[in-house]
Amino acid sequence: MSLFIDEVDCRVRAGDGGHGLIAFLREKYRPNGGPCGGDGGGGGSVILEVDSNLHTLLDFRNRPVFRAPRGQHGLGSNCTGKSGEDLIVRVPPGTVVHDADSGELLGDLTEAGRRLTVARGGRGGLGNQHFATATRQAPHRATDGGEGERRTLRLTLKLIADVGLVGFPNAGKSTLLAAVSRARPRIADYPFTTLEPSLGIVSAGEYASFVMADIPGLIEGASEGKGLGLQFLRHIERTRVLLFVIECTDPEPDRALATLRDELAAHAPELARKPFLLALTKADLLPPGEAPPGISRLAAKPYIISSHSGRAVTDVIRELWRLVQAERSADPAPR
Repeated sequence: MSLFIDEVDCRVRAGDGGHGLIAFLREKYRPNGGPCGGDGGGGGSVILEVDSNLHTLLDFRNRPVFRAPRGQHGLGSNCTGKSGEDLIVRVPPGTVVHDADSGELLGDLTEAGRRLTVARGGRGGLGNQHFATATRQAPHRATDGGEGERRTLRLTLKLIADVGLVGFPNAGKSTLLAAVSRARPRIADYPFTTLEPSLGIVSAGEYASFVMADIPGLIEGASEGKGLGLQFLRHIERTRVLLFVIECTDPEPDRALATLRDELAAHAPELARKPFLLALTKADLLPPGEAPPGISRLAAKPYIISSHSGRAVTDVIRELWRLVQAERSADPAPR
């Protein structure tokens, strides 16, 4: 069973505020010292915080309810009860937070350390000390603490990467990612081997690197729910640059490229405007000196590569790095 969880619903409940106290000062030499009921403490809030060490929402599946502690009730001698501590819930970068009931977007958490309060704690109640007047010097009145907010959240993870690999099943995306990074995605000689996104850090020279993401292969109609691609298309939204991967033995690479781009555009129109490269993979399957079929019909310049032999892989990485640098300069934080 896959452990990559990228969409979950969970409930959050902030702590209630403590009740105010009705109390009167009773000392040996001050038998009628007046009201001294303290205020209740505020309830703890539930706060989401981005943790760059997390890469999945698996913890939310194992713990569907997050509850912050309530505030302490008011104390005598005008002492305020202790406030409940805020509950900090850590989420991976790229987490989009919606209210599951209303659909309202509450936040888009991309930067490490960023916090978002998703349920505020209730206010503490007032003790009877606040209700004393010149004509009512012994008030028997206090207020209850307010209820903490309760929500059902829908958390959706969109992986943040510089380069996204896009292609049909068994096109060689996972093999390429394994060849250029330390990622070890599942590789086999049958379609739909990749069942979950994989991330790898690709070296582009000394002190230069970028993150590459491989998603499950797309098929025609993926944007309408066919195959596995629709579930993971959201992860391509965060990438800066796309690398389309097509087998070099495909007799109609122009049609394959058009289909892939159409599926991305149908999912999110802005994907069609991202800069991209085209790689024709598995060049080692071609007879020596023979060009891939249909290459002359391609509008985009293709890189003919082999992940096994390393043919032209360095050229692709170098050009991807150039595009990534340009996009980072234009937009330091991909959305």
